[in-house]
Amino acid sequence: MEIRRRPLNHPLPPCTVSGDAVCRKASDALPLPLYLTNAIFFTLFFSVAYFLLHRWRDKIRNSVPLHVLTLSELAAVVSLIASFIYLLGFFGIDFVQSFISKSESDDENQHCIVHEARKGRCSIPTPVVSKLTTMDGLQDDEGLIKRVVSGEIPSYSLESKLGDCFKSAKIRREAVQRMTGRSMDGLPLEGFDYDSILGQCCEMPVGYVQIPVGIAGPLLLNGREYSVPMATTEGCLVASTNRGCKAIYTSGGATSVLLRDGMTRAPVVRFPSAKKAAELKFFLEDPLNFDTLSVVFNKSSRFARLQGIQCAVAGKNLYIRFSCSTGDAMGMNMVSKGVQNVLGFLQSDFPDMDVIGISGNFCSDKKPAAVNWIEGRGKSVVCEATITGDVVTKVLKTTVYALVELNMLKNLTGSAIAGALGGFNAHAANVVSAIFIATGQDPAQNIESSHCITMMEAVNDGKDLHVSVTMPSIEVGTVGGGTQLASQSACLNLLGVKGANKESPGSNSQLLATIVAGSVLAGELSLMSAIAAGQLVKSHMKYNRSSRDITKLGS
Repeated sequence: MEIRRRPLNHPLPPCTVSGDAVCRKASDALPLPLYLTNAIFFTLFFSVAYFLLHRWRDKIRNSVPLHVLTLSELAAVVSLIASFIYLLGFFGIDFVQSFISKSESDDENQHCIVHEARKGRCSIPTPVVSKLTTMDGLQDDEGLIKRVVSGEIPSYSLESKLGDCFKSAKIRREAVQRMTGRSMDGLPLEGFDYDSILGQCCEMPVGYVQIPVGIAGPLLLNGREYSVPMATTEGCLVASTNRGCKAIYTSGGATSVLLRDGMTRAPVVRFPSAKKAAELKFFLEDPLNFDTLSVVFNKSSRFARLQGIQCAVAGKNLYIRFSCSTGDAMGMNMVSKGVQNVLGFLQSDFPDMDVIGISGNFCSDKKPAAVNWIEGRGKSVVCEATITGDVVTKVLKTTVYALVELNMLKNLTGSAIAGALGGFNAHAANVVSAIFIATGQDPAQNIESSHCITMMEAVNDGKDLHVSVTMPSIEVGTVGGGTQLASQSACLNLLGVKGANKESPGSNSQLLATIVAGSVLAGELSLMSAIAAGQLVKSHMKYNRSSRDITKLGS
């Protein structure tokens, strides 16, 4: 019988079930059954990984360098590497074999299609096309609108199904109009980049609201001039703030100082007893444990740095207020991730700790709270200026004595009678809101960011006026959220604080906070002067009332 040698460049025949060739895999060369070998290496990998993680956690707690290894740890590292190489090789072999088999199958199918389709031996598969592009007339906008109105297609899923953010907003808008029977003609649709807000700024958009942006200034602050963008629909606000800026500029400018910078988050946890809650309080507030907690917290971000922990006990419940620096971001998400890291770390030593919520309102976010007024949140800033008597008379149209008396009776005494919390000012929220909207900040955080006490005092033998605003919780950022939208980014660029400061992380957001405080100082100065001079009602009647007939609008 003649034996013919197969040429080296001739491929092996494919494995078949009914043929003489025998299909073999690389895993057949193992000395043990495959399932038993896999079980051994899986068990080895996860066992040594758990052992090493447990040992490294103990080293972090005891401040022992991680690279110092005992004999058992060295053996565990070797075992971990060996098991990883096996698992990687095993699954890699299977993947390569399946890929090669798929390629050979595809080649055979293609050969069959090309040479034998005419003989009827091979069937050509029909391509599968997305339902949204072919079925039931969904290529037509009208078909989409009807299915959204009927509820067959959820409104919130349009972006993911269509892959076109503008078209999704257009379809959703028309569906809303049909379902409500109300027109949205006055709400613009075109001219906005809907892709820029997908998944981060607004869900289910149907248009955008136009808010005019005015410029107040120049504001002379710490020797530099700033043109302050203010987005508002309140007449007189920009003009009044601009007059305050003029008074400050003419008197030599204002000075601002950053007192502290730290965002907070306060989870609430529950224990079986108040004693257990107190034990964790003492542990967290012990200075000896701070470095360990900082290491765990700071792993959440390269900018997050734990500054302090403050605890409050209410029965079996413990409220833990974490404070940390967050770079140029406002930092709520950043501090929340750090808090989660610490809670997970504490769970092993306090297994009976039940995490009720990541936020227990001891933070406190978007609510007037004494803890923010006293301890501060975000950026704490004080800003001051000395306004000469001539400027008070010629620019502000009032007197130093009238301003000092009005501030005492209105901003201090009046606010105290009203039981104000952080509201010892004339209208700080007006200016803060306008700048927040223009620069892409969270408008809801205007609540605590507007905490402000305005002080006025006669100086230089009563000739000049010293005015100051102290704002303990200005929450701003120059990266993330709405700051990256085109319009808001342009306003940040106008102030010179767009994006993150790479040379000095955090300095852009800190500068923005001082600009907010300086603008509030200008607004307080001008409004108080208008009230003292009896001009408030007259100016608002002139500039804050519309003469348009709006009875036909919105009908």
